[in-house]
Amino acid sequence: MNNLTDTPVPDPGSGGDKKESKQSSALKKTSRYRSRSLSASSTDSFSSASYTGSSSDDGDDVPPREKVQKNSKGNADFCVRNINQQGFGRREIEIAEQEMPGIMALRKRAADDKPLKDAKIVGCTHINAQTAVLIETLVELGASVRWAACNIYSTQNEVAAALAESDIPIFAWRGETEEDFWWCIDRCVNAENWQPNMILDDGGDATHLMLKKYPTMFKLVKGIVEESVTGVHRLYQLSKAGKLTVPAMNVNDSVTKTKFDNLYSCKESILDSLKRSTDVMFGGKQVVVCGYGDVGKGCAQALKGQGCIVYITEIDPICALQASMDGFRVVKLNEVIRNVDIVVTATGNKNVVVREHMDKMKSGCIVCNMGHSNTEIDVNSLRTPDLTWEKVRSQVDHIIWPEGKYIILLAEGRLVNLSCSSIPSFAVSITSATQALALIELFNAPPGRYKSDVYLLPKKMDEYVASLHLPTFDAHLTELTDEQAKYMGLNKAGPFKPNYYRY
Repeated sequence: MNNLTDTPVPDPGSGGDKKESKQSSALKKTSRYRSRSLSASSTDSFSSASYTGSSSDDGDDVPPREKVQKNSKGNADFCVRNINQQGFGRREIEIAEQEMPGIMALRKRAADDKPLKDAKIVGCTHINAQTAVLIETLVELGASVRWAACNIYSTQNEVAAALAESDIPIFAWRGETEEDFWWCIDRCVNAENWQPNMILDDGGDATHLMLKKYPTMFKLVKGIVEESVTGVHRLYQLSKAGKLTVPAMNVNDSVTKTKFDNLYSCKESILDSLKRSTDVMFGGKQVVVCGYGDVGKGCAQALKGQGCIVYITEIDPICALQASMDGFRVVKLNEVIRNVDIVVTATGNKNVVVREHMDKMKSGCIVCNMGHSNTEIDVNSLRTPDLTWEKVRSQVDHIIWPEGKYIILLAEGRLVNLSCSSIPSFAVSITSATQALALIELFNAPPGRYKSDVYLLPKKMDEYVASLHLPTFDAHLTELTDEQAKYMGLNKAGPFKPNYYRY
C-alpha cells in the first residue's frame, strides 16, 4: 500500500562498460547530448539499464543512519543528514513563522491551557519550515511528538536539523531509500518508554505501518488526523473492511484544506516549481492538466494566466463541465499527447500517464505530478535497458529514447511543488491550524463522541481557522442582527453554513 516508495531505489554501486556503450549510442543520435559524458548506474532489477539514480542535492555520501550525531544538549534521539545545519534551519523556521499568522495565533491563545498535554503524537508529513512551525506549536500546546517524512524528496535537511537541535525526535532526510523511509517511521512509532496515542498522517503510511506491525499498539490510539486524498482513501477502505478500530478525522476534505491549500497553494506553487526546475517560459506553451479537482483547478488557472494553452482530462462529468465553462478544452490524453509541452497530473489515481503516452510525447516535454501519490506517472516503465536517464539538476532527469528524443521528468513523479520549490507559508498556516484543531478535538473528545469511523472536521472549527487568518488582510466581518439571525435560523456566532454547503 506504500504510495511513496513504489519506485525501485537505484544501486549507486552498479554499472559498467556495457551501460556506458548504451548511453553513447543513444546520445550520439542527438546533438543536444553529444558533448556530455554520463555516469551510469542501475537498479538491481534492470542491471543493463542506463539510470543515473535518484535525485538528491546533498553532497554528503555518508548515510545518516551510519552517523553518530548529537545535538548541543547531548541528545542523540534523532536521525538527520547533518545536525550542523541547524542554524540555517532555525532561520528558515523563523521566516515561515512571519507568514503563518493563524497557527501562531493559535499557539499564543492555547499555550496556557495546554490542550494537548499527555498527547503522544506520531507525525508523518512533509518536513519543511512550515511543518516545523506546526510541530513546535503542538509541543507548545503540551504534546510529546516523534516525526518522520511522508516523502523521500521533500525534506529540508536544515529544518530537520533545527528540530533535532530543539530536542524533537525527528527521523528524516532528503533522498531516503525505501528501506530508510520505513525505518524512520518505525523509529517514531516504536520508541523506548514512549507509546503513541495520536497519529498525524499525510498519505497514511504511519497508520499503515502501525496497523500492520503493531496492531496492539494501534488499538490504543485515541485518534488519527489525515490530510491527503490517498490517506483518506485508505482510511475509508479500512473502515469499510471493519479494520479501523480508532476514530479518524478527514482533514483533507475540510473546507479550509480543499479550498485554500489544494486550490490557492497549488495555484502558486505549480508555476514556482516548473520555473525553478526547468526555467521554462509559459507563454504559448500547450499544457495538459490531468484532473480538474481543486488541485487541477488551481494549476490550470495559474498556467492559463501565464498565457498557456491548457487542456483538461477528466473522468467526472461535473468537473468536466466546470472545466468547459471555465474556458478549457476537455480532451482524452491520447488526443493531445503528441503536441503538448507540459503534462501535469493532479488526480490522486494511478497510471494516469503510462509508457504508451510517454513514447508519443515530443522531445523536451516536461512531465510532473501535483497529486499526492507518486503512482500517477508510471515511472517504473521508464526504467528499461533501451532508455537512458541523465540527472541534469536536483529533481530533474532527462529520459532519453534510442532515437534521441528526451522528456524532462521532475522529482521522479513525486509531488513537484514540495520537491522542486517552496510552497506558500500562508496557505500552510491554514492547513496547519486545521490539523492542530483536529488533534485537539479528537484527543479531548469525551468517550463515545467519536466511534471507530472517519469524520469530517466540525464546521465551527473550519470557520475558526478562517477567522484566525482574517486580521492579516484587515478584514472585518459583518455581524448578524438578532432579527437577521432569527430569519436565517442561525446562531449569531455561527456556524453560518450547513455541512452540505459547497463554498
